[in-house]
Formats: sequence, structure tokens, C-alpha cells
Amino acid sequence: MRVAVVGGHGQIARLLHPLLVAAGHQPVALVRREEQRPALEAVGAEVRLLDIEDDDVAAFAAAFRDCDAVVFSAGGGPDGNAARKRTVDLEGSLKSAAAASVAGISRFVQVSAIDVDRPVAAGAGEVWAAYVAAKRDADAALRASGLDWTVVRPGRLTDEPATGLVSLGVDVPRGDVTRGDVAAVLAAVLDRPETVHHQWNLVGGDVPVDAAVARASV
Repeated sequence: MRVAVVGGHGQIARLLHPLLVAAGHQPVALVRREEQRPALEAVGAEVRLLDIEDDDVAAFAAAFRDCDAVVFSAGGGPDGNAARKRTVDLEGSLKSAAAASVAGISRFVQVSAIDVDRPVAAGAGEVWAAYVAAKRDADAALRASGLDWTVVRPGRLTDEPATGLVSLGVDVPRGDVTRGDVAAVLAAVLDRPETVHHQWNLVGGDVPVDAAVARASV
């Protein structure tokens, strides 16, 4: 498959691209800046320019040209900017899903965050509340989109080396997970029809990724 990765220069995306290449797929990294091209091409990704915040659905659809699936892994990041949680995490996802439909792409995998359906704790702060709301609303919109969606909701992300061992399921409690293990789960679910219309929490665990995906998909 040709896989459009929205947020293609993000930390998870940069780990995902070589996994897709190893699986025989062609990652298409959608990024904002031309200077990001060389590093991404070096790991096998095709690079296309897309501004998640400023471009419209038509531009997203053009960026998805000839692709077979979309992975939305973009995020506003820890910049303290509550408004960007809406423009990137929510509106970027909404435009990506709409553009996938326009482009005739049904397969859509989204990176969300654990427990975003739960109320935000008092005193959590405006930015965190905006982030949770954006992820929650993006997931709800995707589930209602008619696309062949899968939502992966990682716990607290770490930069430790990937373990290949995870805990994946609807009710998995909060915990840490490496970005590498998140990327491995994304690569594992993409071309498995049995993972369509599933939403899972993801943390580190003791089950190999492939086995965890197979178990969660039952």
C-alpha cells in the first residue's frame, strides 16, 4: 500500500516510515517544510508538502493522491498553545477524514491518547483540557465518518527503545509506552481487515505486538 502519513515528520511518524518500508509499503510523509525532505527520503518515505492548519480539504485530498490508506499521527505538541490543539489535533483530523473520502480512500488509522473520553481532572489546566477535548472529538468524528477506521490511544509516550511488547485493549489502564512500540502497532494494524472499527488503549506490556493485535481484534 501507499500510506499517507499526516504529521509525517512527527516523532512517531519518523519511526513508522521504516517499518512500513520493511513491510513492503510506501510511506508518503506529509510535512510542512521542504527542509524536512532529505531525512525522510533517507528512510524510504516519499515526501509531499501539506500545511495541516492552513490548507483546506481539497489540498489534503490532493496530497493523498494515489494513496491507499491514511495514518493521522499529527499533534500540536507541548507548546502551551491551547488553540493549536484544536487546529491541529481536531481540525487536522477532520480535514484528513473528509479528504480521504474525497480521494476514495477508506482505510484510516488515527493516533489519539488514552482516556480522553473521561472527564478532565479539576486543575488540569487549559491546554491539557483543550488537548483532551480535541482528541476526544476527533475520535468521535472518525467513528461516525463511514471510513474503515482504527483508533490507537497510547498512554504516556517515552523515547526509550521499542520493546516489541505491549498491552492493547479497550480497557487497558494508563501507563507508559515507547513511541517505537506505538509505531509498531500502527504498522501492524494497517493492512489487517479485522482491526477495522476497533479503538484500543495502548501501553507497554508483555505481549508481542502481532499477538496483541490479533488478540484485541477478536
